[in-house]
This record gives sequence, structure tokens and C-alpha cells, in this order.
Amino acid sequence: MKPPPFAYRDPATLGEALALLAANVDARPLAGGQSLVPMLNFRLVHPPMIVDLNRIGALAGIVIGADAATIGAMTRQRDAERDMDLARAWPLIIEALRHVGHIQTRSRGTIGGSLAHNDPAAELPAVMLALDATMSVQSARGGRKIASADFFVSTLTTALDPGELLVSIDLPRPPRDAGFGFAELARRHGDFALAAAAVVVSRAGGGHARIALTGMGDGPRRALEAEAALVEGGFSDAAIAVAVAAASAAVKPIDDLHAPAWYRKKVAGVMAARACRDAIARMAS
Repeated sequence: MKPPPFAYRDPATLGEALALLAANVDARPLAGGQSLVPMLNFRLVHPPMIVDLNRIGALAGIVIGADAATIGAMTRQRDAERDMDLARAWPLIIEALRHVGHIQTRSRGTIGGSLAHNDPAAELPAVMLALDATMSVQSARGGRKIASADFFVSTLTTALDPGELLVSIDLPRPPRDAGFGFAELARRHGDFALAAAAVVVSRAGGGHARIALTGMGDGPRRALEAEAALVEGGFSDAAIAVAVAAASAAVKPIDDLHAPAWYRKKVAGVMAARACRDAIARMAS
């Protein structure tokens, strides 16, 4: 397998990269390459230019503040997985990353690359929905913020406009009592999820729950009725049962080569139950 011919550029600054993308609207940015390179080799995409972001050091790194964390889009998944400060306040990210590919692919793959690619069975987009993340994007025209609920549009499609780059992800600090849970079923460890659930719960402010499901349909989706059931039921076992039924009813998977729709629908409920139980068990009393 060989990729189609393309021009290659490797800018050293964000400004240079944005200028290249503005002047070449069909160019594709290259982050970790774990998704783009196979697509090139299979000739699923034919960009006239690749803009390699790997020399732009300013796009990588994790900054932990008093009220939030900022993750640079070019931060390697393996670096995030091993960041102890991130793990203490946002353990959901670390739990999910252990399901993303393998150590070798996580050592090259980037946080922002996975989010901008938005595979409908990827783990990180669902995690960002559950954590209420905000995406910072820039183009040669300027920058803007996009809520995670608006960022993930459909299969391999985000709210990024032509010429825009995802440059960082902002995570609000969760309540002190927050509990997190992540559960996934895949055919083999490291494969994309047949179904997965990311859950955040808290009793602060009268109760709070976010349940994001992935592996079904055209991308990650929150299970709003399931969230309400958890809070209204006081996070009890009965509330979990109602939430699981609501989560399973909310998803609309399709048949494919990996699993029939009925199976994914059933597994979505099972994964939601596991993640909810783990999150509630970890919630500080």
C-alpha cells in the first residue's frame, strides 16, 4: 500500500502552520499520524498537501491550574496517561486512555488528533463530553472556543472549519466529591469500542451526572434521560437500573461487520451500568 502523492510541509510555528492551511484549503494536518497515515495508505483521502505539526512545541504540554487544566492538542496520549497531576483530578482520562490502541500507538498518537479525527468508536471524544471540555481552535483569521457538545458533529466530522486547527482542550476542575467510571467492550484489547460508557457523578449542588456513550451511531452522545434518572434516584441501585434502561433505549446503533445493532444496544446498557456503579462507588461521601 502506498499513499497518493502529496506536498509535505513541516512548519516550526503555529503561525506558519495556520498560514499554510489558509493558503491550501484541502491540506490535511498531521499530528500523531495513527489515523491519517493508514487512511493515506488505503487511499481513502487524497490531500494535495500534508502539514506536519510535530515541530510545533507550543502545541504540546499539560498545564494544571486551580480551576481547570489545559491539554495541548499535540500532547502524546502516553504522556497524558502518565501525568500524575492529571490523574489525580481527571482520572477518567487515564482510565479511557488504557483502552486506546497500545503503548506503541499511544506513544505517537495525540490527544487533539484523536478528537479532531472523531472516529465514532473512539474513547476520547466520549470522555471529553463527560468532562464538559471546551475546545480551543485557531485559524489565520483568529481563535474561538467550542463546547464539546457542539464539537463532535458526526462520523469523522467536527465543528472545525477549513483552515482551523484544534490547539488545546480546556477541562473544568470537577467537584471534590466527583466519581468517575469508564467501561468498554472491544473484540480485542486496543480495538475500537463495540460500546463504551464514560460517567461522571457528583452530589454537589443537588446532584450532577454526565453519561457519554460511544461505539454506536455516528459519534459520542450523552444519555440525558439516563443522567436525570441517576440524579433523581439519588444514585441508588434502583436509579442505576432506570438509567441503564434509558441509556440502552437512547442509542441507535446500526448493523456492521463487527456486531449487529441489537448486540451493541444491549452492550451499551451493560457498559453504562458498569461505569455508573464504578463512578458512584468512587464518589466521596
